[in-house]
Amino acid sequence: MARRILIVTAVQAEADVIGQPTGTFVVAGGIGRTNASAATTETILSEGPFRGVINAGVAGSLPGSGLSIGDTVIANKCVYVEEGLMTPDGFQTMKQMGFPLGDFDGNEVPVNSLMLERLSTIGNVAPIATVATCSGTDEQATLVATRTNCICEAMEGAAVVHAARRVGAPAIEIRTISNTTGNRHSQEWDIELALSNLGKTVNEAITRLWDSK
Repeated sequence: MARRILIVTAVQAEADVIGQPTGTFVVAGGIGRTNASAATTETILSEGPFRGVINAGVAGSLPGSGLSIGDTVIANKCVYVEEGLMTPDGFQTMKQMGFPLGDFDGNEVPVNSLMLERLSTIGNVAPIATVATCSGTDEQATLVATRTNCICEAMEGAAVVHAARRVGAPAIEIRTISNTTGNRHSQEWDIELALSNLGKTVNEAITRLWDSK
């Protein structure tokens, strides 16, 4: 029987708190966009077909988000932060440059609308930033928030959803907040709470997606 939902995390600790819910295949694909996209594509090709893909993990809240540590965010889009061009007049997105990253608008990778509808009451629905360099200064955190209008940042979401999209698999990103961003020495962290909530959230998401016809 074909597995229905692929869950891609970055690290094993995230995979461990999710477990192996019935009807899923959980893989810790590695940190960052290259690992994420490669693991997603490889797993879909070797273990599929899948009816849906979830990128799940912890994330850092961005300035002005109103998020607390432990909160859940369901992506309504996944935004590549760095792809573009830095000019004397400021940053240009791929759309402003006139080059597509895919069959979507600029740097914003769409999530599957049906998955979003079914999961929208689990947590905060908002854009999630995908970064190559995490925000360890106040200036960088503010830059990411201002450039993307996202409320949190992680390192894999856009790549997972993008890779799934290329092979026709519906996908979405789910994050729980483990830390604040900004000055590294004044960041607040609670990995244990974030991981605990991640396990509960993803299992609830699986139930909602599994039970939906």
